[in-house]
Amino acid sequence: MRYHVPVLLNESINGLSIKPNGTYLDLTFGGGGHSKNILKELEKGNLISFDSDLDAININDIPNSNHEVIHSNFKFFDLHIQERGINSVDGIFADLGVSSYQIDSDNRGFTYKGKTELDMRMNKENDLCAKIVLNEYSLEQLDDILHQYGEISNSKKIAEKIINYRQKKLIKYNLDFVNLLNTIFQKKIGYKLLSKFFQAIRIEVNDELNTLKQMLIKTVDSLNKGGRLVIISYHSLEDRIVKNFINKSNFSSDFKKNLFGVKQQFFKKINKKPIIPQDDEITNNPRSRSAKLRIGEKL
Repeated sequence: MRYHVPVLLNESINGLSIKPNGTYLDLTFGGGGHSKNILKELEKGNLISFDSDLDAININDIPNSNHEVIHSNFKFFDLHIQERGINSVDGIFADLGVSSYQIDSDNRGFTYKGKTELDMRMNKENDLCAKIVLNEYSLEQLDDILHQYGEISNSKKIAEKIINYRQKKLIKYNLDFVNLLNTIFQKKIGYKLLSKFFQAIRIEVNDELNTLKQMLIKTVDSLNKGGRLVIISYHSLEDRIVKNFINKSNFSSDFKKNLFGVKQQFFKKINKKPIIPQDDEITNNPRSRSAKLRIGEKL
């Protein structure tokens, strides 16, 4: 099984506008596809990659003296580079998607296909997993997760039915959750709706949106002037955060302002509209179909 097919590869490398002697960060090492191609553009430059999933690091080793891979959540990237005497870099890349390996692995619990125990942890060393969320969270917590992270209609009623179900039977496997949802909707629901439910639980397990915001804030002080921030997102919640941060230097649609009410802007947007995969890439890699690439240049 191939670990992962890198998405929007050429567009990402071009977006970084790589300097041969520069220093770059790949915050989502994954299958190493983007890292390998960043390294091809470097001469005396350096690349530091990060991943919270040890499987990614152990399976996809890239022997290169200009490259280091660090096992860490990307919200801590600034601490790691400072430990290495690096205050700022020339480019930061992140692909926010779940890797094909994580989705297809029987023991990771990300997928609604087949039968696998519910897990969904990016970092298997963390305690919180999908099984705990579904079996132990309160009505209010489940309602909030489904509404905020899955954008699910009637989220409270669905949360009530999840709680009623788990009082009789543990929600242990992905099939338990899928069959429960089919019962709630009184039909076999399609993959788009299933994906929203699994997305909501996964975002909660990994605290994905808060982690993304923390990472983005740190890029401001970690990029050199003219340095590039290149981010690939896969759903509207992520993309809205990235879009507003690059365009408005804020997580809302209004510009960030200082104490005197003066507009602050940290990035110049390079692409007015997000870059999306071409038809041939979607044909070769259907999981790329929802990808959106945004590029900001540090002012």
